[in-house]
Amino acid sequence: MHFHYLPRAEGPVLGIETSCDETAAAVLDSAGKVLAEAVLSQLAEHAPHGGVVPEIAARAHLHHLPELVKRVMGEAGLRFGDLAGVAATSGPGLIGGLIVGSSFAKGIALAQKKPFVAINHLEAHALSPRLPGLFPEEVPFPYLLMLLSGGHCQCVAVLGVGNYRRLGGTLDDAVGEAFDKVAKLLGLPWPGGPYLERLAASGDPFAFPLPRPLLGRPGCDFSFSGLKTAVAQLVASKPPGPLARSFAADVAASFQQAVAEVLADRAAHAMAAFRAYSPGACNLVMAGGVAANQTIRAAVAEQTKALGFGFFVPPPSLCTDNAVMVAWAGVERLRLGLSDGLDFSPRPRWPLEALSTSAESLPAP
Repeated sequence: MHFHYLPRAEGPVLGIETSCDETAAAVLDSAGKVLAEAVLSQLAEHAPHGGVVPEIAARAHLHHLPELVKRVMGEAGLRFGDLAGVAATSGPGLIGGLIVGSSFAKGIALAQKKPFVAINHLEAHALSPRLPGLFPEEVPFPYLLMLLSGGHCQCVAVLGVGNYRRLGGTLDDAVGEAFDKVAKLLGLPWPGGPYLERLAASGDPFAFPLPRPLLGRPGCDFSFSGLKTAVAQLVASKPPGPLARSFAADVAASFQQAVAEVLADRAAHAMAAFRAYSPGACNLVMAGGVAANQTIRAAVAEQTKALGFGFFVPPPSLCTDNAVMVAWAGVERLRLGLSDGLDFSPRPRWPLEALSTSAESLPAP
């Protein structure tokens, strides 16, 4: 990644998020206080198709983003000239949406002669627990991140802004993707994760002995395809037609319990690997949409307590896609005097560890 080093910026930052199916904008001051934020869901547009349609998402971003940005700037009581910089998610994600958001941000930056910051969506999740006011004390570097979402499932050592080491990741499906696929098998609406969690609340989590992939294995990689296949076979054993609610609830609860046990086990292995990598470090952050699941939170929290780690989870509104975390990542980068050229190309694939190739050249905080 090519950085532009500028004097450290002070002032509000506009953040824009358009990586998938939420159009979002937020304004934060230089201390991280949220001055205004807005998230527009595209659920109604995509639900009839059972998933996100990239072309529909890009068109919706294009339609809604200008008014959304105008709204948050008005609520913050700011003009574009008051900004210290403009940050936009520039990868990874759906390329059409990334182009819309980053191009809009570049236009503002160019017109106002302000820095543009290309934000890695995964870094925005990684830095979100450092947002002032979320926890009684700031979460210091380094810390361990478990990123659990529809597109990502990985354990990462967060050593500093732009400095990451991947410790493990999924070998197949992301955990959120597995939730959505199992929910579809059970006849639940899209997006399936929240619906499956609600259904599981009335089921028996030990009704079916589903597999626990990689449980107890060395390392902190993940695998969910076998678990998903086991659920598919279980559902296929029933006669065609709608499933009995009690059966569906037991399947949902059993699946969720299996995932929670696997994630707790993987967290234990990741904490051991992280301690070996960063002796003395003892905090685990869980982020991403799946981090909102209460059963999974409880299982991982119990494991962190047993191993003497602090456990931090941003509130649900900051676990799912949002622009507050994008603006905050912009604040963190601008504090270091970092910005990007207007020729930066959005990247549908942009692993966190790619940011670390230039980490050694980052200016001191």
